[in-house]
Amino acid sequence: MARFARHSAFLAFSALLCLGTHSTEAVTKKRKPAAAPHVSTATPVRPAPAIADPVVTNIDLNSAVPSVPPDLEELPLAAKGAIVMDECTGRVLYEKNADEPQYPASTTKIMTALLVIEEGDLDHVVEVTLEDSKVGESGLDLQPGQHFTRREALFGMMLKSANDVAHALGRDNAGSIEAFAEKMTRRAQELGATNTHFMNPHGLHNLQHYTTPRDLAQIARAAMQQPLFRKIVGTQFATWNSGAYGPRELRNHNRMLWMFPGCTGVKTGYTYPSQQVLASAALWECHEAVSVIMHSDKPGIWNDSKLLLTYALQKVRETAQ
Repeated sequence: MARFARHSAFLAFSALLCLGTHSTEAVTKKRKPAAAPHVSTATPVRPAPAIADPVVTNIDLNSAVPSVPPDLEELPLAAKGAIVMDECTGRVLYEKNADEPQYPASTTKIMTALLVIEEGDLDHVVEVTLEDSKVGESGLDLQPGQHFTRREALFGMMLKSANDVAHALGRDNAGSIEAFAEKMTRRAQELGATNTHFMNPHGLHNLQHYTTPRDLAQIARAAMQQPLFRKIVGTQFATWNSGAYGPRELRNHNRMLWMFPGCTGVKTGYTYPSQQVLASAALWECHEAVSVIMHSDKPGIWNDSKLLLTYALQKVRETAQ
């Protein structure tokens, strides 16, 4: 009965989307909750950052949508692994090596965001530590002593794919990165993602940090049922205000928001071992699909995702008729 209730709630939420009503409040689900080097007091510390109201530009409805013959049995995908499913029911509409483990890279942040949103208290202030500031690769150049709310941090993490922000959110949520990774893996199991194991909140490479296309699609589908998550991953531009360093425009890494009509999210990812990874979702006439592309190239992630979503949404509409 609980599963039916959750499904009914999502159907109601999808109907609101079709009517053009967008909720900005998070659906919260409360879940159980070497020494740092000396930093000189003379070191300048940035004032607290904040996220300005997001800016969303109109989707180009003249964007090219691939032609997919209705009787096509095998899609010409560049990715090693892929899947697309009905967002509403979870029914798989097409798959390729969907249970083969792959490295998720920054699509890991989908689970990080889901856990933070489910925890609630999104105005809770997070303080940046030296450990957070030292996380490499993509980031927002956080400095020890900075403060931001969880809500602000979620925009920075998902649009800029900021590893330092992901680290700060995970550590703040569970007390340590190790404890947060355990929460991530446990939550994945609850969602049916049984071939997934997380080691960190950002997706930087670790041999024991992996998932599958099917599992990642299940995680993305669960996250997309959170109104705040949908708002964040559907935002094209936002401003990160970093005090003395001035405002900084964040541009969503997910080009599907510009390239594919009706795209509603979700997240890109890349490391050398993972290659290109992309989870995407799109909504046509109240029918939504979520796709996952793993271990692909560019433009493979874009072309494969457009092909999968077009194929799936055509199938869903045919079934509904």
